[in-house]
Amino acid sequence: MNDDERTAAADLARQLRVDSIRCSTSAGSGHPTSSLSAADILAVLATRHMHYDWEHPALPTNDHLVFSKGHASPLIYSLYRAVGVVSEDELVDTYRRFGARLQGHPTPILPWIDLATGSLGLGIAAAVGIALAGSRLDKLPYRTWVICGDSELAEGSVWEALDKASYYDLANFTAIVDVNRLGQRGPTELGWDLDAYAARVESFGCVPIIVDGHDVEAIDAALGRAAGEGRPTVVLARTLKGKGVAEIEDKEGWHGTALKPDLAERAIAELGGTSSLHVTSLRPPEGRPAITPDPEIRIELPRYELGAKVATRKAYGDALAALAARPEVVVLDAEVGNSTGSESFLKVAPERYFETFIAEQLMVAAAGGLAARGYVPFAATFGAFFSRAFDFVRMSGISGLRIRLAGSHAGVEIGADGPSQMALEDLASMRAVHGSVVLYPCDAASAVALVVAMADAPSLAYIRTTRGTYPVLYGPDEQFPIGGAKVVRSSDEDTVTLVGAGVTVHECLAAADLLAADGIVARVVDCYSVKPIDAETLSAACAATGGHVVVAEDHYPEGGLGEAVLSALVGTGTAVRFAHCAVRGLSSSGTPEELLDAAGISAVHVADAARGLLRH
Repeated sequence: MNDDERTAAADLARQLRVDSIRCSTSAGSGHPTSSLSAADILAVLATRHMHYDWEHPALPTNDHLVFSKGHASPLIYSLYRAVGVVSEDELVDTYRRFGARLQGHPTPILPWIDLATGSLGLGIAAAVGIALAGSRLDKLPYRTWVICGDSELAEGSVWEALDKASYYDLANFTAIVDVNRLGQRGPTELGWDLDAYAARVESFGCVPIIVDGHDVEAIDAALGRAAGEGRPTVVLARTLKGKGVAEIEDKEGWHGTALKPDLAERAIAELGGTSSLHVTSLRPPEGRPAITPDPEIRIELPRYELGAKVATRKAYGDALAALAARPEVVVLDAEVGNSTGSESFLKVAPERYFETFIAEQLMVAAAGGLAARGYVPFAATFGAFFSRAFDFVRMSGISGLRIRLAGSHAGVEIGADGPSQMALEDLASMRAVHGSVVLYPCDAASAVALVVAMADAPSLAYIRTTRGTYPVLYGPDEQFPIGGAKVVRSSDEDTVTLVGAGVTVHECLAAADLLAADGIVARVVDCYSVKPIDAETLSAACAATGGHVVVAEDHYPEGGLGEAVLSALVGTGTAVRFAHCAVRGLSSSGTPEELLDAAGISAVHVADAARGLLRH
């Protein structure tokens, strides 16, 4: 760096600090001190190392900047003003206001943001997915830069991310940690012990680079070294929280606190006043991704004999193998691919299969990073273990990322493994995610069709699969649109509707046979799309059977199929008399048949619930 370059970087950093104070003070809230500490880092990165065309954020060769410490949004928004894509009025007058683009934490409503951040530990893990796309799929020279806070390094997902960045040798990945020593309520665990941080980083296979985070020349050298290491790197920058403002610099109690107008005025004067510098980033090179999506490509789907017993988890894998014909489809699995069915894709498209091992948070976040790059990621583990990563699932919904999740081994149906392995809350949690699609097929034919439908779902989608084998009910040409349901059995004499999904569809069919022996004719509905739910089909079935509806589900009663069905019926104004068979106690080990019966969701209990409705 020559003198002019040093001066330019320092001047930009001052402007970023001033603007961070201005917008947060105007809003009356925000995190200016966390922004001030990282201003020198961002000034050097954005002008001397990032290759980015700010007018064309979708350019495939642009670098990616993931702002993992999303609470420091005043800083990134101040950069947007400096590069000319956000006006001064928008920055100062709309930050954190209702309906504005500049929200408290960044979201993809802004075209320069790949995914929403603010849940600490998410951004760095998602950046692994973006870097994977660049090095393994796009095969383009862009870099993925991540700015993290030091408090964030207490999150396990950070270390999952570094471990997988090393495992996949992501030389295009650089995390920059703003080590300002102070967290929300006081000092961080390691403070300024950069040697301890470096040892941890190195132990996970990444290259640590220690630097003074306020020396623009040293930052420039560190970032240059990071780009040339040929391995994933972590720049550990020692900084001061509130840097540049003597009254708050390196002082506790200022996290998440906007400066009052009088203090802001003094701080801005101390920093040299307002300015309107305009800067640019380095020009990205020419290039096109190596993989071009082709949603219209012909897919040869597997076909199953009617009545053949096939597990839906196997059908999931079979469908993935067929979808491998589409070059934009990628698969991640948490070291259970031989159980979830994902390994079927590995056998036919190993270059697009990413093993994340037992790191469910990383898997979900990396799937989000891949989706941000335009890929169609399917990620699978046991349904119960998505609960570990639920926050990142939730954040994917906020980002509008089209990730596809498959949870196998759901419900008491799994048998002898016991309650720790039984997903009994997954339908409720996935239904609660903004914009989500939730699917639960009962047989192999519907599972295949729904996996294919998931590939083009407009939002996050979750499919629940079962461990056991069940008879194929549907022919290979049957259609299963998202939001639909199937009437599996019906007649003009039906007096009660039995609604199931997945394994309980088979229990409802068996219950209908039991009821038939008593002269009671039952209609059976396969509610394979739990969200969105087919209210029209349910309402028609309910009306045709005198309002008598029994729902059976291999799930806890809270938030699952039963509540979805009842809500749909109430929403249509349909009069209903309702019985709900669900798992209401803590299960144990046993055979699937024993556990379904003990939980009160076997055919016998479904039939009894129907008789009870008809008696009263």
